[in-house]
Amino acid sequence: MRLSRYFLPVLKENPAEAQIVSHRLMLRAGMIKQAQAGIYSWLPLGFKVLRKIENIVHEEQIRAGHIPMLMPTLQSADLWRESGRYDDYGEEMLRIKDRHGRDMLYGPTNEEMITDIFRAHVGSYKDLPLTLYHIQWKFRDEVRPRFGVMRGREFLMKDGYNFDVDYESAMRAYDRHMVSYLRTYERMGLKAIPMRADSGPIGGDDTHEFLVLADTGESEVFYDAAITDLTLGDRAINYDDAAQLRAICDEWTTPYARTDETHDEAKFNALPEASRRTSRAIEVGQIFYFGTKYSEPLNAAVQTADGEKVPVHMGSHGIGVSRLLGAIIEASHDDKGIIWPEGVTPFHCGIVNLKQGDAEADAACDKIYAALTAVGLEPLYDDTNERAGGKFATMDLIGLPWRITVGPRGLKNGVVELTSRRTGESVELSPEEAVKKVAEIYAPHHGHAPGTEPMAGRSFHTWL
Repeated sequence: MRLSRYFLPVLKENPAEAQIVSHRLMLRAGMIKQAQAGIYSWLPLGFKVLRKIENIVHEEQIRAGHIPMLMPTLQSADLWRESGRYDDYGEEMLRIKDRHGRDMLYGPTNEEMITDIFRAHVGSYKDLPLTLYHIQWKFRDEVRPRFGVMRGREFLMKDGYNFDVDYESAMRAYDRHMVSYLRTYERMGLKAIPMRADSGPIGGDDTHEFLVLADTGESEVFYDAAITDLTLGDRAINYDDAAQLRAICDEWTTPYARTDETHDEAKFNALPEASRRTSRAIEVGQIFYFGTKYSEPLNAAVQTADGEKVPVHMGSHGIGVSRLLGAIIEASHDDKGIIWPEGVTPFHCGIVNLKQGDAEADAACDKIYAALTAVGLEPLYDDTNERAGGKFATMDLIGLPWRITVGPRGLKNGVVELTSRRTGESVELSPEEAVKKVAEIYAPHHGHAPGTEPMAGRSFHTWL
């Protein structure tokens, strides 16, 4: 994309209403625009990152054997009355009436609706296990929406639901989700720690939140420092191997890690003093097992091999897709702007022309742009007449991981400058070598952690 043809309304000053780094930088980088409190328009740059994150979530869900679908945003209040949650959920639920006077609601979550779909179409244990999920815009009427996309009223969320014949099968689904979430966050360059948590209005006894450590986090967390060294890395995962999945979950959940709601001071103090850590953290996902909490009142049952009708065991699993943008920025920025991990960057590389209109510099930039595009990468070429300092400031603000700087002086020596946004280090290379280096950085996994490449390099949408 050529910047002269792109819509990137960057701001030079910090917006007064932005209280935390991610909100401030998303507004300044022209990623979002507030429509009203807690509700945002996603501008082109923000929308590109949102789609990158969404595709990673889809790819890892499909890899784990989960099946995508899409449910409506508006739900009947009658379903929620069946489960007993309609009157209990609270004022965060937006309740409305249609023109016929029927009670409706804008779904904050989908346990009731997915259970209604299941009970209409599944009646035998032979159809299990089954996990369905979707990524959908949701609405929760926060009393004080704040912190930009971190606590908005409208948000994009992945929510999935597993159906199993008994507790043991449901816990295998729980393990499968935990591992798939660990892979998902690693691909985004995040260290997300699974922590024993409170189930809240979803219900159930078994639940873990995934939290990213950040000074601006809303939750206080307590953990063993050893957990921050864990990584899936390039290990191969077989989602049909229950023993492997359980071993990975044990590896991640054995070290002490809890939110303030479930914190056990005695167990925490039993750790060596050097290992005890407290921090603020941002929740980016949660998995639940809640058994028959919804299947019993909604009569979602299957016939077992013995001919007995039993309510199915269920769990739900959520990832805050839009919230993740804020979390990534909170975890990866400096005083100049955002620093995108390669896996979610809106553009793979920036190209800065120091002397727009110079025939040699223009030609070199065009060739670099074409070469990067030819190897499947998406560069952002600043071909504007802005001064060099302004171009560098914009590139630093929007946070592209790599920048190629082209100017007449370097071209006389046959070189351009390749700069890492994260480290600030630069190296002079020939234009061809610079393109080759950037291509190598993103190959073979296009910026994802080893072993977590997207399936056949294709986006989710080609798999529907």
